[in-house]
Amino acid sequence: MNLWFRLFLMLMRLPWRRPVPGLATTVVKMRVWPLDLDFNRHVTNGRYFTLADVGRMDYVLRSGAFRAALRHRAIPVVGDVCGKFRRELKLFDRFEIHTRMLGWDEKWSFVEHRFVKDERVVAKVVMRGAFRSRNGTVPPAELASELGMDELSPPLPQWLIEWSNSCDKLSIELRRAENI
Repeated sequence: MNLWFRLFLMLMRLPWRRPVPGLATTVVKMRVWPLDLDFNRHVTNGRYFTLADVGRMDYVLRSGAFRAALRHRAIPVVGDVCGKFRRELKLFDRFEIHTRMLGWDEKWSFVEHRFVKDERVVAKVVMRGAFRSRNGTVPPAELASELGMDELSPPLPQWLIEWSNSCDKLSIELRRAENI
């Protein structure tokens, strides 16, 4: 219920927020609520991934990616997510989610979410995702072009390439396990 309320609130504010170019950073302001906490009384690790969904939805709507996906009759799909937690967020803390596109390859788009409190990054969530239609995955370069961006991705950091490769290897491993 908590997530639905946050999504609704973000959508209600959307008409008053300016659209952003594709590689810009969007910011969503939030507060820690009781349902975000674990037994240690700080935001539970899984909640960061859920809250990143709200930041990503804001980014997809404001960047125009949602309209481009609709033209392809495609829906956004999260492939893999990883997170790094540096500091805790406690009950009623105010924080922001800074979301930006890191780049893309032939299949995946890579999005970063920085959780910021008092101008310090307390956690980072990185997601690789795609837009899927009946005809398969929409090439990210094609979507970038429709958003007025260069089809060529900004250079991806080496750690991100290695992480993506490890996700591909895990997918192969999971397919093998299904056949056992």
